[in-house]
Amino acid sequence: MTLPGPKTAMVLAAGLGTRMRPLSDHRPKALIPVAGRALVDRVLDKLVEAGVKRAVVNVHHFADQMEAHLATRTDLEVLISDERHGLLDSGGGIAHARAQLGEAPIFIANIDSLWLEGDTPALETLKAAWNPEAMDILLLLVRRGHGIGFEGPQGFRMDPGGRLTHSTAPEPPTPFANVGFAIIKPQVLDAEPGPAFSIVPIWHRLQAQGRLHGAVMDAFWMHVGDPEAREAAEVRLQ
Repeated sequence: MTLPGPKTAMVLAAGLGTRMRPLSDHRPKALIPVAGRALVDRVLDKLVEAGVKRAVVNVHHFADQMEAHLATRTDLEVLISDERHGLLDSGGGIAHARAQLGEAPIFIANIDSLWLEGDTPALETLKAAWNPEAMDILLLLVRRGHGIGFEGPQGFRMDPGGRLTHSTAPEPPTPFANVGFAIIKPQVLDAEPGPAFSIVPIWHRLQAQGRLHGAVMDAFWMHVGDPEAREAAEVRLQ
């Protein structure tokens, strides 16, 4: 069953994809195929399955290729947030698209995050946990050991109420990682200086207020960050 949830998503697809070279030398990272389907299409497919009707996609690297490809999607409305003038980082990219995103809660999605579903679709888990009275950002998390690409110590700890603490300490290892999908209230970006800024300081501000929460997927997550990770993901997907 598909639960009610955000109908709009922000898809962060403007990065240079430097770790994906040479695959990204002549096309954007978002258009690199994994098991025969472009990364951005795999992400948009997940969002459509979750009930999203409109996706705002930011573009920078090989932006013309991205626009032409996205124009072929007919299963949802796709709007372009143009960052040809310069990259704006995670928070700045969302803020740049604010007028297109509206005022209702939205999904945030990174294009290098794929997963094999468990018993409950991951975005349904995210929607079921969303409580706008208690939280302003709800991150989709994966348990350590349940994916490819959970690198280094950086991650999250969660209290019994689902409130998150972000940590970069090497010990003890954090039990959860952010997979790059979330539900957020877009208004949390409105007071930030711009134009380019990271969303991480916003996590920390909301963490201090007890309004940064997490929901843990039962899927197997794959961070497709470099050619080796792409090959590993293809083996899993096929």
